[in-house]
Amino acid sequence: MKLSLLALFLAAPVLAGEPPKAAAPAAPKAAAAKTETKAKDAFKTDDERRAYTVGYLMGRNISPFALSASEIKAAQQGLSDAANAKAPGVDVRFYQPSINDMLAARMGKAAETEKAKGKAFAEKWVKENKPKDIPGGGWYLETAAGTGAIPGKTDTVKVHYRGTTVDGVEFDSSYSRGEPTQFALNGVIACWTNGISMMKAGGKAKLLCPSDVAYGDPGRSGIKPGATLLFEAELVEVVKAEEPAKKK
Repeated sequence: MKLSLLALFLAAPVLAGEPPKAAAPAAPKAAAAKTETKAKDAFKTDDERRAYTVGYLMGRNISPFALSASEIKAAQQGLSDAANAKAPGVDVRFYQPSINDMLAARMGKAAETEKAKGKAFAEKWVKENKPKDIPGGGWYLETAAGTGAIPGKTDTVKVHYRGTTVDGVEFDSSYSRGEPTQFALNGVIACWTNGISMMKAGGKAKLLCPSDVAYGDPGRSGIKPGATLLFEAELVEVVKAEEPAKKK
């Protein structure tokens, strides 16, 4: 499995303003973008806080490497040398081709652990809740019946949702943003494409999504490789696309 390092560095924060999918998140609202943080911290200026944010996002996006303390120190040295236009401390051209191999090996190991955890959780959850199978993989548990339209797998929908890991850690929520998210059902993870299309508008359900119908072995920023995910979803509306204008 060859993975793009560039994609890891450029990947946006997980699901920020978007349903579960690989596309870049929607831009933040202008008012929010202009607001400066006044939180108490060790930094003197907002530019220092922005610089910290750059480093934090880079660190989060390379988290799949599972670097040890000594490796993090080495990575920090490499970042410092490059930022200050210093000559590299190692033969970068020699080691660069093997970085993806290192990443694949570590992600594979992490995915195995996460899949085992997800399998144990799913077995218990399915036994306790008796959900329906989602075509293609995953499970669907209706918590409130809807009375509206049933979306097709290529329809655009508005959904309120909350996503958690099997450990109960929330990684994204449209509820916290105060508005449902609109997206095309064929542009999200398979568990959502197939699971949301089992709902009627106005209904609510839980979707339990194994990694093979979610983000797979790569995972993504904020979601571990091989992670099983649990979503609470509310189908707010099936958005009808405009019909093409008829020729006169």
